[in-house]
Amino acid sequence: MRTILVTGGASGIGAAICRALAAPGTAVLIHTRRNQEGVDRVAAEVAAAGAKVSVILADLTVPEAAAAVVQAAIERFGRLDVLVSNAGFADRTPFAALSDVAMTASVEAIQGAFFRLARAAIPSLRVATDPRVVAVSSFVAHAYRTNVATFPASAAAKAGLEALVRALAVELGRDGVTVNAVAPGFIRKDAGAHRAIGAGTLTDQSANIPLGRIGLPAEVAAAVAFLASPAAGYITGQILHVDGGLVI
Repeated sequence: MRTILVTGGASGIGAAICRALAAPGTAVLIHTRRNQEGVDRVAAEVAAAGAKVSVILADLTVPEAAAAVVQAAIERFGRLDVLVSNAGFADRTPFAALSDVAMTASVEAIQGAFFRLARAAIPSLRVATDPRVVAVSSFVAHAYRTNVATFPASAAAKAGLEALVRALAVELGRDGVTVNAVAPGFIRKDAGAHRAIGAGTLTDQSANIPLGRIGLPAEVAAAVAFLASPAAGYITGQILHVDGGLVI
């Protein structure tokens, strides 16, 4: 049974990833920091698709939490084949207004969490079948211009995450473990979800996107599902942009 760990899976892109990966013959451990209602709803959808499912709540900015989440996947399902590091948040605070605390929070939630999750997963991935690591990055690490919203803290954290992805891809290549990232552009949010950009402003960004529209969580999830699949066995160290052409 192919076992998959998805962090930040209670809503939005993470929930869409869980749905895209759920199938008979798979087991999915869905992580969320505190959204019990959301993760239970997604777990029910995953189970309905024929997959085994379990959930776990943890704050990945706590240093020991990542290893505990990885260990939970192994204990509950006997193995770990795929790690999808999606959990994080967007901070649009301007550079001059960023506090040390806010900057550290972004780095720990995004870059630090990926580092600790991947480090804990390495022993299991090295002996897995078609082992995969997929991180969710963002356009904010690549798009720097006056007509596109900027996120200094998030951009720094996501850029650091992408550097770790490339370094890990080299280190684990001989073990057959592929390590990649998907970088979404402007993506539609779930109703009631936290928004770093208001709905009206998000719609206005369509003018800056060659395809002329905001993306859907399912479109990002499809890219993650491909990179997590056995079919992507000769792709590693790559950043796949799912952004309608925003970053070219």
